Amino acid sequence: MSFPSDLEIARNASLKPLDDIASQMNLPAHLLEPYGRDLMKIDLAAIDELSDRPKAKYVVVSAITPTPLGEGKTTTTVGLGQGFKHIGKNATVAIRQPSMGPTFGIKGGAAGGGYSQVVPMELLNLHLTGDMHAVTAAHNLLAAVIDNHIYQGNELNLDLNNITWRRVLDVNDRALRNIVVGLGGKGDGVPRQTGFDITAASEVMAALALTTSLEDLRERMGRIVVGYNEDGEPVTAEQLHAAGSMAVLLREAVKPNLLQTLENTPVLVHAGPFGNIATGNSSVVADRIGVRCGDYLITEAGFGADMGAERFFNIKCRTSGLRPDAAVVVATVRALKAHSGKYKIVAGKPLPPELLAENPDDVFEGAANLRKQIENIRIHGVSPVVAINAFPDDHPSEHEAIHQIAKEMGARSAVCTNFAEGGKGAAELAQAVAEAAEEPTDFRLLYPDEASLQEKIETVATKVYGADDVHFSLHALQQLDTYEKAGFGNLPVCIAKTHLSISSDPKLKGAPTGWTLPVREVRASVGAGFVYPICGDMRTMPGLGTNPAAFRVDLDDDGAITGLS
Repeated sequence: MSFPSDLEIARNASLKPLDDIASQMNLPAHLLEPYGRDLMKIDLAAIDELSDRPKAKYVVVSAITPTPLGEGKTTTTVGLGQGFKHIGKNATVAIRQPSMGPTFGIKGGAAGGGYSQVVPMELLNLHLTGDMHAVTAAHNLLAAVIDNHIYQGNELNLDLNNITWRRVLDVNDRALRNIVVGLGGKGDGVPRQTGFDITAASEVMAALALTTSLEDLRERMGRIVVGYNEDGEPVTAEQLHAAGSMAVLLREAVKPNLLQTLENTPVLVHAGPFGNIATGNSSVVADRIGVRCGDYLITEAGFGADMGAERFFNIKCRTSGLRPDAAVVVATVRALKAHSGKYKIVAGKPLPPELLAENPDDVFEGAANLRKQIENIRIHGVSPVVAINAFPDDHPSEHEAIHQIAKEMGARSAVCTNFAEGGKGAAELAQAVAEAAEEPTDFRLLYPDEASLQEKIETVATKVYGADDVHFSLHALQQLDTYEKAGFGNLPVCIAKTHLSISSDPKLKGAPTGWTLPVREVRASVGAGFVYPICGDMRTMPGLGTNPAAFRVDLDDDGAITGLS
């Protein structure tokens, strides 16, 4: 008998009324805003109203450097949240909202998988409450205001060759990466080159994820730098009189969304910032609510521990004031074998048969990446737990190899079978995380606010990525100098690099050493609250593959969705 699809499993779920889910969190009814039958928004007043409650243990889920196989980080996050119920504890899960670009592309949705899913999965993966579209609208309103300002005489003397604000859309569409606007007659605007990014890459989305209140969000919108004038001075959304309207469009989107898992564990879904040029973490406001609503709050950070977790620690926690008690590093046998460098893996194509053969030596050979990611957790003073996300074709000897690697690094480890068994399959992991969270923590940021931007970049590169040195282009050095003089030097850094390697070269597997991080340019997301150096070629608007998920999604004769994964 074949294993049912994610959609089939989700459709057969026994959902509880969301009032019951909110009761598990002890959320008063006046803070809840029903949105249809299976979804609620939570009023931000909850942050202050719940502030006198004890804090839950705060756990972040990260991973080894991802491969095209996918490590099942969201599935593990959801399974862990369910697993706590099996050891007599109450947990809340906090994750990002899926982007429809990946949903209809190669990756598919982001509701988890198997018997560790957030439901209704169709609702989660398709629009949800429209927060993503509110971000799109707010972002593009500012873009329209910019071009109108230029058309109406350009009072602020914007340099048309130094406008950094592009447009966004929540689809994968490579044809929009570079475009020219203003073509046609004189009344159609001033021609200039620009382009589109995917909505998840919008600075508005990053600001939404890091904001602490509606008032703070309004201020962040005003601080957004859209470009520079002819004198090289930054021009902001506030100067363009667009920030107020942008905040109005985000007034409802700033409220976290409440859903549930297949086993009725509460889930907060909010914001979905890109993992390469932004934090890759769900929202601060969701965490500040969830951390007062149970014994554990489990949140997920994008990509590997060198990216999402580093940004969780040094950007998100710096903003929220919350301090993590433990961190999970998700690893798979397949991915560790891939990090040995012996196998060529292509997304969407069958795996090499030799990859699936029993070979614990290949696991040990690829273990450098796991060791480094455990180290990246420890340098922030947080206790790591290795989650071995098990697949049916794994071999016990290969799981034992990962146990041994974790033990050598002084980290707890547990095999997870929650994809097939739900929370029961994550109970061992939940127990390990509970033990780790009871250990004394010495959480520390990697660098102080007062350090220069260059020092911050060098610190992350050498301590987290394992680089020997950093090479700044002349252009990057000039930009850093401009940002320091403009008062942006106290901001944290969010280094934009490949997610496929700890290094800046996607071809380098494991934990490479003896390399230099190249910083070719630096951009400032002043509204979001960070500066991001660009190291390599970052695609902020993905393209569709030859056989995207969009080809399989449809409606049946009864109007039910089919093919969604």
